[in-house]
Amino acid sequence: MSLTVPSIVIPFRGEDAKQRLPGDLRAELADAMLADVVAAAHEVGPVIIADSRGQGLAVEAALSDVRETPVLVVNADLPAVTPRDLLALLGSIPPGGISVAAARDGTTNALGLAVPGLFESLYGPGSAERFLALAPSRLVEIPNLTEDVDTVDDLERLELRLGANTRAAVDSLRSGAR
Repeated sequence: MSLTVPSIVIPFRGEDAKQRLPGDLRAELADAMLADVVAAAHEVGPVIIADSRGQGLAVEAALSDVRETPVLVVNADLPAVTPRDLLALLGSIPPGGISVAAARDGTTNALGLAVPGLFESLYGPGSAERFLALAPSRLVEIPNLTEDVDTVDDLERLELRLGANTRAAVDSLRSGAR
């Protein structure tokens, strides 16, 4: 039995990330969340960080560099994600199709693509439904992929599940050590 090793693309907006977090917290928390997603992803397969102002364009550019298929596209604001969650997403990809982890608001937090050519830049409000309509698809309910962080309330709700980097950043910010 051969093990399927996916490529993992992580779109990240850098300085523009997480606009709904307070300005004095934004960069540190965005970087910490990215570090947690990257740490989980590195345990599953090769990682490409897609940094650009436009999420869809960043993913399209990164997919042109993909060598291993299938591909997971995992947003950088999922600080509770674990390697097991990514393997569940990988295992949920239908033959020749797409698996979609939707956020609570109907946007898309993660995709599993059988091949990179299935991707289209459909991000934004209601994007999960648009991705599901592209090919044979499966909507997946993986809590750590469904629960993204847009606000301080989101961080507090996920506090017990946060990855080590995000937890350290939150603790540092709370203690005033910056």
